[in-house]
Amino acid sequence: MITLDDVTLTFPDGESRITAVDRVSLSAPAGVVTGITGPSGSGKSSLLAVAATLIRPDSGHVWINDVDASALTPNQATALRRNEIGIVFQQSNLVPSLTAREQLLVMAELGGGHRRREAVRARADELLDAVGLATHRGKRPAQLSGGQRQRVSIARALVNDPSVLLVDEPTSALDQERGAEIMDLIARLTHEQRTATMLVTHDLIHSDALDRLVTVIDGRLADATMPTV
Repeated sequence: MITLDDVTLTFPDGESRITAVDRVSLSAPAGVVTGITGPSGSGKSSLLAVAATLIRPDSGHVWINDVDASALTPNQATALRRNEIGIVFQQSNLVPSLTAREQLLVMAELGGGHRRREAVRARADELLDAVGLATHRGKRPAQLSGGQRQRVSIARALVNDPSVLLVDEPTSALDQERGAEIMDLIARLTHEQRTATMLVTHDLIHSDALDRLVTVIDGRLADATMPTV
């Protein structure tokens, strides 16, 4: 589970400061996709960056399971991200020279731990099969479509078995059909892997893939609802 408790984040704006996240409290339980939507500039991505421990909030707490991530040192936060948080960005950000399988193996290596190489390879192959890319594991990013690259990035985010999955606008660069496939894939893997998933999206046409939906306006939570089709 991930919990944001009364989180506020501000940025410098000339001689004053602008509030990007304004006293937000939000929890995402395991096995549930929590969608975060709202107008451009409303603070969605800032909220996700705080949840990912990439930015320390001005006040409030970010709990990853029983760990207060907002109280960690930078090195401790980095270790927490590697082991407990999977992040999927808008762009796949794959390493051009690595195959799909190697993308996952490198991430597993960065995550550390004590898994044997055979177990890491088996996990990588299992995830590539889960995202429908078992026959493409030897291909490099340039040989894959945009949707396939995003599938690799999702598998890569899950290779260290994180308890939390954070996803930022996964369909922004895809057409409607591919976007629906990616959203359905994230939902299925969230339920199967029991990750606590927060997903930022502006595209509510795919909201039926979400388990719950919250709206952010001017840095504040406006509501929390079940999606409607």
